[in-house]
Amino acid sequence: MKMILAIYNVAVDDEVMQAVQAAGVKCYTKWPRVHGQGCRTGPRLDDHIWPGANCVTMMVVQDELAPKVMGVLKELRQTIGQTEGVKAFMLNVEQQL
Repeated sequence: MKMILAIYNVAVDDEVMQAVQAAGVKCYTKWPRVHGQGCRTGPRLDDHIWPGANCVTMMVVQDELAPKVMGVLKELRQTIGQTEGVKAFMLNVEQQL
């Protein structure tokens, strides 16, 4: 199994969720408003100095589905541009309870 962590601007939440669900993701956990700083996008601290926030969506999928999910996230990143900060990381899941 693989865990995919997608981190992205809250402004593109609908687009990201539609893309991963169309790829076959049925289960996920979402942190709806997180703060951070990207290398290209700068801080998103959701305040008057650094406005904006990100979402983090965690998906655990079968090994066979993981490349498809990463692929749709890559396509979305290319479509909306890197300024919206769509990032995705794929990790191995050692054990699940």
